[in-house]
Amino acid sequence: MDRTEISRIAHLHHPVAAPVDTNNVRALLSLLSPPAGARVVDLGCGQGEWLLELLTARPDLSGVGVDVALPADLDARARERGVGTRVQWVQADAANWDGGVFDVVFCVGASHAFGGLAGTLDAVRDMVRPGGQVLLGDTTWDKPPSKAAQEALEATPEDFPDLLGLVKRVQESGFEPGYGHVSTLAEWDDYEWSWTGSLTAWALAQDQDSLERAQALEVAREHRLAWLGGYRRQLGFATLLLHDLRQPFVPPADPS
Repeated sequence: MDRTEISRIAHLHHPVAAPVDTNNVRALLSLLSPPAGARVVDLGCGQGEWLLELLTARPDLSGVGVDVALPADLDARARERGVGTRVQWVQADAANWDGGVFDVVFCVGASHAFGGLAGTLDAVRDMVRPGGQVLLGDTTWDKPPSKAAQEALEATPEDFPDLLGLVKRVQESGFEPGYGHVSTLAEWDDYEWSWTGSLTAWALAQDQDSLERAQALEVAREHRLAWLGGYRRQLGFATLLLHDLRQPFVPPADPS
């Protein structure tokens, strides 16, 4: 089983592929203010839940979801929500994809696709129209990480900023943070139990002696141990609404 298939199974019961519950997803999306007819892109869209939620709430918008691996049921889910004609799914590496400029850019939990936070901020700045908005979600340290947390994540204290450091880096990149949401311990626990639980349930439904069963159970056990014995209460996640500070282009008035 490759990493993409494992991730797909692990997120079956938590399509928001981040430690953010549905109510907070909707609250964050409600703060966006794109004009009617605006275009939205979700970079590293995964299950497409952020984009589907926004397009369901805003029938005047259209969107594009980009991911290196797209679930097979995305079109069906979009049709079920009545947004099938307003969304396009593109299977591509978001870091190398050039789809033009958008009014709103999402990149939530996908900074690894751009080599980290700095590359992510560069990418979204190039893709959002001047004066547009970005919804950025990324990992932080809630506290200086223990040795166990660093070993579990194969990370160093310098790999992720704390919350203040995240805000400072965003501002240095030309964005102004507006509203933000810091994931709670309950959101983290729900996400991690769902991740390991979905993978475990899938594995136990396979043939007793199948290789896939053994692999899935091994990954679930390793992930659970890394979480509970390593980074729980230390790894954080913040989702920030960013405003692009460049002035939008205003066409000159018609002299006639």
